[in-house]
Amino acid sequence: MPALEWGMAAEDPLDYARLVREALRDVPRQALRLAANEGLPGEHHFYLTFRTAHPGVAISPGLLARHPHDLTIILQHQFWDLAVGEDAFSVTLRFGGVPERLHVPFAALVAFADPAAQFGLHFEKTDEVEEKQASRPGEAAPEPPSAPAPEQDALPAAGNVVDIRAFRRRED
Repeated sequence: MPALEWGMAAEDPLDYARLVREALRDVPRQALRLAANEGLPGEHHFYLTFRTAHPGVAISPGLLARHPHDLTIILQHQFWDLAVGEDAFSVTLRFGGVPERLHVPFAALVAFADPAAQFGLHFEKTDEVEEKQASRPGEAAPEPPSAPAPEQDALPAAGNVVDIRAFRRRED
């Protein structure tokens, strides 16, 4: 039996980087489900940044023209018909007074933050998504998006390591 090496192949069922990415994407999924079912409790509100050109994202052509790479939305007071599935969420928001329905796969998320809880996550691109975007002829690569987190130190550390200090409540 050959010895295991630290650099496991991508097809390894115990691809821990993939397992952690999937687990972290469950946080906004569960938070959005709670908001869809019971409303936002207290002062909680969500900043969600997503890649607009990601496969499966459905936004109006005008919105896509104004935000060709990424878009940050805020779910706080004025959002309607929030529906959360296993792989995506849909919501109606107003842009310039005009209601627009958005459909966003969780795989398109770049960042999720709840300033009321001083909580934020930043998601790295997966190789699969980068390959799909690179295979589109005639399209420029998207620019790296910026996270809407209210406090930089509230975000987890970059890479595959999550710094637990980012999730502790601070006593001021």
